[in-house]
Amino acid sequence: MKLRIEDNSLRLRLSEAEVHQFADAGRVAAVLPLGPTATDTLTYALERVETEHFRVTYGAGAITVKVPATLANQWTGTDQNGLSATLLLTESQTLNVLIEKDLDCRH
Repeated sequence: MKLRIEDNSLRLRLSEAEVHQFADAGRVAAVLPLGPTATDTLTYALERVETEHFRVTYGAGAITVKVPATLANQWTGTDQNGLSATLLLTESQTLNVLIEKDLDCRH
């Protein structure tokens, strides 16, 4: 899974195998080592949840994008390439979230 963060946007791109894992398990995650100890990592994950809205959580070295189950199931079960949402963080600050299938990816 690829993570891209730029300005006020966050994008996840999933390989075909990761899309299948997400469809089956409801969660897919990757860990990026950032230092010499086991706690020096950044975990980023995509998670299916029983809510109506997208959410992004951050804490303890982990970013989790939470996608409503109805949207996640539709996305994984069709040829739809992406999901997107604009989250209102404060009155004047938004976060654009994009989740895409990276089906040409061979890693």
